[in-house]
Order: sequence, then C-alpha cells, then structure tokens
Amino acid sequence: MNESEFKSESLTGVWLTQEGYERLQAELENLTTVKRPEIADRIRESQQHGEFSEDNSELDEVKLEQAFVESRIGELKVIFAAAQVLTHDKIPTDVVGLGSVVTLEDPDYGDFEIQLVSSIEADPSRDILSDESPMGAAMLGKREGEVVKFMTPEGQRAFKIKKIQK
Repeated sequence: MNESEFKSESLTGVWLTQEGYERLQAELENLTTVKRPEIADRIRESQQHGEFSEDNSELDEVKLEQAFVESRIGELKVIFAAAQVLTHDKIPTDVVGLGSVVTLEDPDYGDFEIQLVSSIEADPSRDILSDESPMGAAMLGKREGEVVKFMTPEGQRAFKIKKIQK
C-alpha cells in the first residue's frame, strides 16, 4: 500500500491483525467453554447445598463474575460480527499504518520497536499501541526518517522513525 492508498483507503470498521484475531478467538473460546460452565457449576452446587442465602456475599461475587463473563462474551461477538482481519498485504511499509511494526529512535534511551494496531487489541505493556493513542495517532502516515511528535503528561516527546515493516 503506497501513501496515496493509505490516505484514500478507508479502514472503517473493526480491523484486527491476524494475531489479535486469534487471541480474541481464544479468549471467546475460553469464556464460553471453560469459564461460563465453571460459574454455572459453582452456582448450581451452592444452591443444592443451600450455601447461599439472600445476604450471602459469595453469591453476589459469583453473580458479578457471571455478569462480567456474559458481558465480555457479548462484546467479543459484536467485535467478530464487524471485524475484518488485516491481511499481510494490507500492512504498509512505506508509511506507518495499522499493523505496521515501527522501529523508533529515542534520543535518551536508544532504539525500540512498537506495533500499531486498533484500540481493541492494543497492549502497551507489550509495545502494541493503539492508533488512537497520542503516539499512535501522531505516527499514522509518517515515513522512515520523519520525526513523530506528540504530547504526554510529562510534556512533548519526539522520536525518529528508523524503520517500518510488516
């Protein structure tokens, strides 16, 4: 994808990298086949043994966990209904875009690498940044050699783009 395609092509909807899609699929599988039955069993067993009373906080905790699991299952189903997998050929290397792996030069700490993804699969602790984050948004459309500037709570930061890859 060249720069003109990057700017004119609309990546509307929910875009996931293949890795992100597979990770979310595994989460959905775990929630529906492991967590949901475990919670149902805990509620059923406790009700059979009369362990839960109306003021029992344990029942409240299990029901809260059940609500969270059901909510997350619903959320993941909505994501998958709208999701498109960002195929390798759609990941640009001439400009930074969704799916790009970017090597940046930090004048204080040296080079580091990040991947730019949608907010759904972002994980800053693994250097997987959202395109909606200040840094991610500032990087979109930039080329190798350009400087990315963005604001943080500590003030403005700037990094030079050294390499863009898939």
